[in-house]
Amino acid sequence: MAFVSSLALLAALLVAVPYAAHRLRRRRAEDQPFPPARLVAPLPQQTRRPSRLEDRALFASRAVAVAALAVLGATPLIRCSRLSVQRNGGASVALALVVDDSMSMRVAFAGDNGLSRLERARQGARQLLASAREGDAIAVVLAGAPARVSLAPTTDLGAAQQAIDGIVASDRSTDLEGALALARGVVSSLPQVDRRIVLLSDLADGHPDGPPLDDPGEGGGGAPVPVWIALPELRGDSTDCALLRADRRGIRVHVTVACGPGKSAAGRDVVVEDASGKALGRGSIGHGSSGEVTVLLPSDDAVPDRARLTGTDAIASDDVAPVVAEARRGAIAVVADTSGETVATGGAPIVEQALASLRADVDLRPIPAPPDRAADFADYLGVLLDDPPGLTPEQRHAFAGFLERGGVALVALGSRAAAAPLGASLDPILSRASAWVPVDRSAGADLGSAVGPLVGSVQSLADLGAERRATLDPDDARAFERLVNWTDGAPLVARRTMGRGEAWIVTLPFSVDASDLPLRPAFLAMLEGWLQVARQRATPRRSDVGTPWKFAGAGDVRVVGPQGDVSSIRDDGVARVTPSLVGRYRIAVDGQDEARVAAPDERELDLRPRPYSPAAAGARASGSRASVDASGEVALVLLGLMALEMGLRLWSRGRDGADSLAMARSDEA
Repeated sequence: MAFVSSLALLAALLVAVPYAAHRLRRRRAEDQPFPPARLVAPLPQQTRRPSRLEDRALFASRAVAVAALAVLGATPLIRCSRLSVQRNGGASVALALVVDDSMSMRVAFAGDNGLSRLERARQGARQLLASAREGDAIAVVLAGAPARVSLAPTTDLGAAQQAIDGIVASDRSTDLEGALALARGVVSSLPQVDRRIVLLSDLADGHPDGPPLDDPGEGGGGAPVPVWIALPELRGDSTDCALLRADRRGIRVHVTVACGPGKSAAGRDVVVEDASGKALGRGSIGHGSSGEVTVLLPSDDAVPDRARLTGTDAIASDDVAPVVAEARRGAIAVVADTSGETVATGGAPIVEQALASLRADVDLRPIPAPPDRAADFADYLGVLLDDPPGLTPEQRHAFAGFLERGGVALVALGSRAAAAPLGASLDPILSRASAWVPVDRSAGADLGSAVGPLVGSVQSLADLGAERRATLDPDDARAFERLVNWTDGAPLVARRTMGRGEAWIVTLPFSVDASDLPLRPAFLAMLEGWLQVARQRATPRRSDVGTPWKFAGAGDVRVVGPQGDVSSIRDDGVARVTPSLVGRYRIAVDGQDEARVAAPDERELDLRPRPYSPAAAGARASGSRASVDASGEVALVLLGLMALEMGLRLWSRGRDGADSLAMARSDEA
């Protein structure tokens, strides 16, 4: 406390003045009647009662009034340690509160037992809101990946308070740079000249050796937006280990264990449990910060539910991982008949060689015919059909289910597709048969009609050297989105959405005997674009927390997570769900059930804080000490004390008058 503040509070010592006044007060001694005294001549002698404190209620009110006056005088000089907004000339400010809601903020706050870093950050945000005034614009940005705007700039302080109260702990990774970029974006366009960003975070974003955080953003008029990294007590290293995955293969469960840099889980065990919590197997962890532990199950009939890491560390939510069947790498099924194709280089069909040259992270599986059971499509991301002679009813049913669940198909139409036998068709992709018709050998693509993945390489499709091509029924042609057309407007490459999946068609077969299409750069560009769509629409069994799950073409999406229902949002008609907690999620998409797992991001295990530049110290933005303006409340207390004193004085006078009257009556008697 400053010397001036202490000196102002010393005025409270004046409470001794009313005390001394009450002690020195003398009252007339009370007359007591003594009958024999009437026989003695009276002498003029005055007696006094011993000094004592009288009218204690009146004294108490006066003493409190003196103390309140001392507090009133010292109020402008008193400051306390709390976050507040410092104003330039008293003008309103535009304030962006960046609150880190990542997994590292679950660590217990060192300054208070049982309080997490996130709760301390929320307290700091509430203190800043308490110092806001009418006209200030407040925005709330969350720094858990992906960074997002929780509250757009508003002058409604009540809405800002609700936004802060609504922040809950999550297991997301940290995106400080993205959050600061969003904060600069939301405040830079506001009319307030004074714009600030306050970052409430432990700065543990997995980049302790990264460039220091500072305030390079530009506000309106070229003025920088100051960044204040508040609450330095949130920063600090700690020990955290996690189970990243638990995959079952037969009677073995392979569990991946990871710890922060320089940390170790040595001495701890991995226990595999069933749904009731019964231990089915145990494995010990060796030395090191990461590795794999294999736990043996008692039998093939055992049903493991989760793997658990024994012991304790800074964060408990990442010490449990759901056990799932081992996920194999996605595959592309290729159905191509090589009997009528001459491959100049020998070996596999040219479409398989083209897919292999793309070095995509998928397996190529040549199969003789499309599967006729839905279960056989389980491991396929996409199916490529090169001039198929139609599909049987069983194949059509299985193929339709594959597309509805998010599968992707690529069908090249040729002579065999146009001459499908009776009972075979390409339904549901094409409702009617295609025709195989002659075409001028100089015909090629309409270069101006290319969109999507073919824009950059469409020049290579100017002359395809084809003698024949496939044509679609007009109704089928209208159902497809054109990626590139022939010069006469007919579709050359087109696609359509079917359920959650997508079907592509090419009106030329993938054979060098039929055309030069497989020899052109646009052919590889088309295959690469199709593979990208297949990977995007694939159903991931496991992904990092915070990675959005998209359900293209889905109507009804319901998700149940570790703590109950998870809401979904729609972007351009596509349902999207973002898991925020580690664990198993059960999803129902248009009545079809599936399970997914959200796993922790290994970078979030590094609890070392990221450095920041002196420019982010916040001297221009805010302050950690706030003045206490309680003058209004103290003034009301003083008015109340004055009224109380007046009432006590009136009551005291009335009591003295009643005593005097009683004494007079006793004398008369």
